[in-house]
Amino acid sequence: MGLLDSVLGQVLGGTQAQPQAGDIGSLGGLGSLLGNNGDLGGLAGALGGLLANNGEVGGLGGLVSKFNQAGMGDVIGSWVGTGENAPISGGQLQQALGSDVVSGIAQKLGINAATLLPLLATMLPTLIDHLTPKGQVPAEGLGNQDDLLSSLSGLLQKG
Repeated sequence: MGLLDSVLGQVLGGTQAQPQAGDIGSLGGLGSLLGNNGDLGGLAGALGGLLANNGEVGGLGGLVSKFNQAGMGDVIGSWVGTGENAPISGGQLQQALGSDVVSGIAQKLGINAATLLPLLATMLPTLIDHLTPKGQVPAEGLGNQDDLLSSLSGLLQKG
């Protein structure tokens, strides 16, 4: 998943940068997710699993539905739209995704939900914003994980 790792690295400010105080490398145990040379490894797979059509929540459309059901459609709508991204707390994110999804991702990554949620709350708005440059959820979704990786190559060339 090198391509998604690269996009996530750009979102976070560069994949080759050494962790600085206050960034993801300092979030108690999360630095271990950053494999060699700052590679985001399992984190890319976890986010791909949320956003890909064949992922845990039914892709971006399923994620939007979960947010709508939790009364936070305006939040994810701001990430998809072309305006400023609304912030989200870890608690709100857990409410929208559900404890099962959050604990499943945390377990795959070998971290606890308290460590995962602030990271997701920081990354998801920016990543979804980048994946929806036209300000709407594509009717066909973002595709399966392989399709999603292919679509991200265009983002990397723009950046």
